[in-house]
Amino acid sequence: MENFDYIVVFVTANDKQEAQKIAQLLLKRRRAACVNIIPEVDSRFWWQDKLDTAQECILVIKSKASLLPDIIKSVRKNHSNDVPEIIAMPIIGGNQDYLDWIDNEVI
Repeated sequence: MENFDYIVVFVTANDKQEAQKIAQLLLKRRRAACVNIIPEVDSRFWWQDKLDTAQECILVIKSKASLLPDIIKSVRKNHSNDVPEIIAMPIIGGNQDYLDWIDNEVI
């Protein structure tokens, strides 16, 4: 069942509007099969040598590993932050029907 061709990408966005814009872009370009938007995440982080906080949204993007460079490029181009969070993790297994669906939905 292990298959490392598929990924989940986590992206934080500054607000729901930005999250929706990025999700729509990735979906229209068929770089993502599905994007979940989790609103109102309370983030704490270091930025420029200071502790900072922000209210953000998280995008959970399901796609293929081969599309990661294009996903990164698209997010960076359409994100308002200079250094947007874009973290990809391999999908090590799962429902093969779902993984096949991802295969059929992205190009």
